[in-house]
Amino acid sequence: MIIYKGKDYQDVSRKAANIMSAQIIMKPDAVLGLATGSTPVGMYAQLVEWYKKGDLDFSQVTTVNLDEYKGISGDNEQSYRYFMNKNLFDHINIDKNKTFVPDGLEENSDKACAEYNAVISRTGGVDMQLLGIGENGHIGFNEPGAAFEKETHCVDLTESTIRANARFFDSMDEVPKQAYTMGIKNIMAARKILLVATGVAKAEALYKSLYGPITPNVPASILQLHLDLTVVADEAALAVIREKGLL
Repeated sequence: MIIYKGKDYQDVSRKAANIMSAQIIMKPDAVLGLATGSTPVGMYAQLVEWYKKGDLDFSQVTTVNLDEYKGISGDNEQSYRYFMNKNLFDHINIDKNKTFVPDGLEENSDKACAEYNAVISRTGGVDMQLLGIGENGHIGFNEPGAAFEKETHCVDLTESTIRANARFFDSMDEVPKQAYTMGIKNIMAARKILLVATGVAKAEALYKSLYGPITPNVPASILQLHLDLTVVADEAALAVIREKGLL
């Protein structure tokens, strides 16, 4: 495990973008596992900026996203497909036919999950998986208690996750109650993992994930067993780790 400290969100975003861009430069046909949420927005903006300057080429890149809400279409402004188009894909020279997100409109959960596992398999596997982390230690939509051996599956979102995501909707009632997500097994199969965390609200979860017991109650704690984990976090997110004298 390697930990890089950033001064603030902007610095963290730039450092994370540097790591991701290095992967693309070293392997132009890389398979990237991507994430949504507020954490990676700055990183995606930096990647777009470098692409527009001619420093990056996404023409051979394949992407697979961690998750998608069940029950909403990709053109819904709150879908993760829409998020990815808005924040990254619409601004770079990537082939959108090689950008994959779970099918939120597939009502048959078993079918949707099996198809997405097959997609991941056909890519040859993820070269670098980007992750954020929830305040309860969740990664993707793998909430506390999620079995480590699961692959893509349908999850019932916890009240805390629904509440956290409600800011993106007009009301809590509009937040989908289920989602399709890569499982811990999918995530751990990535050759490299890049975990990004910012803000004091993530400090306790980051400490438990990187230095606490490995337990399904803190899903991200399994990352301690990955052979190539890079963490980029700001001073606020590293506060508890620093207080414990571990950094």
